[in-house]
Amino acid sequence: MRVIISGGGTGGHVYPAIAIAQTLQQSVPNIEILFVGALGKIEMEKVPKAGFKIEGLNIRGFSRKITFENIKNIFRLFSAISKANRIVAEFKPDIAIGFGGYASGPTLYAAQRKGIVTLLQEQNSFPGITNKFLSKRANKICVAYFGLEKYFAKDKLVLTGNPVRTDIWDNEIPKEEAKNYFKLDPAKKTILLFGGSLGARTLNRAVRDSYKLIAENQEVQLIWQLGKLYEEEYMKADAAVENNIYPLTFIDRMDLAYKAADVIICRAGALSISELALIKKPVILVPSPNVAEDHQTKNAMALVEDGAALLVKDVDAKDNLLAKAVDLINNEKKCVKLSNNIAKFAKPNAAIAITNEIIKLVDGAD
Repeated sequence: MRVIISGGGTGGHVYPAIAIAQTLQQSVPNIEILFVGALGKIEMEKVPKAGFKIEGLNIRGFSRKITFENIKNIFRLFSAISKANRIVAEFKPDIAIGFGGYASGPTLYAAQRKGIVTLLQEQNSFPGITNKFLSKRANKICVAYFGLEKYFAKDKLVLTGNPVRTDIWDNEIPKEEAKNYFKLDPAKKTILLFGGSLGARTLNRAVRDSYKLIAENQEVQLIWQLGKLYEEEYMKADAAVENNIYPLTFIDRMDLAYKAADVIICRAGALSISELALIKKPVILVPSPNVAEDHQTKNAMALVEDGAALLVKDVDAKDNLLAKAVDLINNEKKCVKLSNNIAKFAKPNAAIAITNEIIKLVDGAD
């Protein structure tokens, strides 16, 4: 079997794609996999590290405003389509799989025009423009949420969940060992706050401006992931030197951070939500307002409406976020309820389910 996998721009697209590639390798003998990504984006680093070949397209997202950069992006798009056509023609895949992101548009479009079977994986409760466009000619669409028949043909949909690395949730590491890894006090309740590898300005500001709520509650401690963009700005802040606040630029062992945490604060990206459901921890979601179609709010509300998470709006985070977290961590009954409800959203076999759909499509095309 020869497979092209395309998607990227963010970890939310890249990590599920890598998870599927790894599951395919384990399931299909003599498989050949080629990734197609966007030059300069996270996939160009992460995919080779995972042991897969990748081709890069010179493509960027379009701004909603009329700018000179958008004019340049039009020329980049035509160049990307041309290169994607060449890649597909030379590699001759049996199937092309799209995970969303800039590069998947030209790549899957080229495959569809050549009559190649295509499968899409939509991580969010509200689909992006690329997957909406490609869905009309896609053979199958694997989704993580109910209700996407509003956007896609119902007969193409399969509810699989989002693929998540098994080491994130399927381990027997003791909580005390996880706390020791971060040099935490094993006796204290732990809040984990993270904003992705680059960080989240709103979350960092909330800690900087309201850190005394943590400082005054010495039975609580905070793992504070700053992100690469904000290390210099916040590592020297007063909040960063409190004895029960532990600032980190990057968390290299998210499995241990999740294990150590009693309450989690994060954005509402689709991959994060899938991980949170599997680890079954109470969470406060702060949807980013800077994403297309406000899809993070829609992701969050899918949980909030079922009593599976709490939500703090981005504009309210500075004043309310840490207060809400301290209240929650001290309310054991509410924590248990949130944990039980978010567990209902867990899809531990998502990668296997998607892999099975891929194999069925290829076998059916023979």
